[in-house]
Amino acid sequence: MNKKALMVIGGWEGHTPRQSADVFAALLQKNGFDVEISTSLDPYLDKEKMTALNLVIPCVTMSTVTGEQEKGLLSAIASGVGCAGWHGCMCDSFRNNTEYQFMTGGQWVAHPDNIIDYEVNITKRDDPITKGLKDFKMHSEQYFMHIDPGVEVLATTTFRDRKQAAWVNGTIMPVVWKKKWGQGRVFFSSLGHTVKDFDVPEAREIQLRGMLRAAR
Repeated sequence: MNKKALMVIGGWEGHTPRQSADVFAALLQKNGFDVEISTSLDPYLDKEKMTALNLVIPCVTMSTVTGEQEKGLLSAIASGVGCAGWHGCMCDSFRNNTEYQFMTGGQWVAHPDNIIDYEVNITKRDDPITKGLKDFKMHSEQYFMHIDPGVEVLATTTFRDRKQAAWVNGTIMPVVWKKKWGQGRVFFSSLGHTVKDFDVPEAREIQLRGMLRAAR
């Protein structure tokens, strides 16, 4: 029997939620998942549906979530459903919902100088998500985030020569991490501003591996 994944997409279209979701839906299907893509948050209200999942992928930038929708999502993850996502599609969602942010492990703050060249440094090379991968370059937004110090960091980036918010220069910022929420495994990568970011093989591979490892 195939595993089940739910992708919920929406919010700001600048993050190409549909296009990015389509990339990973296809990859998950190749790895034995049945994938549903929803443009509504209402599946979070269906407890039977949610608890039958192996993986949920939130892909909604900003926007709002009702208290009951948030509760349905967080309860499913706490029960053991895996959660994995990327960029602002997961960690700039529902800005007024701190319990959701507590689950993800981080919240976006800024991307100084917008689209720039920067490097991602693999810091945990023996983890299955990053094993065999080398440091790599990105041309995209370099996320500065507020982060739960309890997350397990797998990759970082260092801010250098930024003109906007120059006080961040020298800061080493987590890019990829994993954590637990109750019984559920949670994975996040701040890469993936648009679907073009996933043309970088390492960015795409880390995201896919993170999803597969998060799934119960």
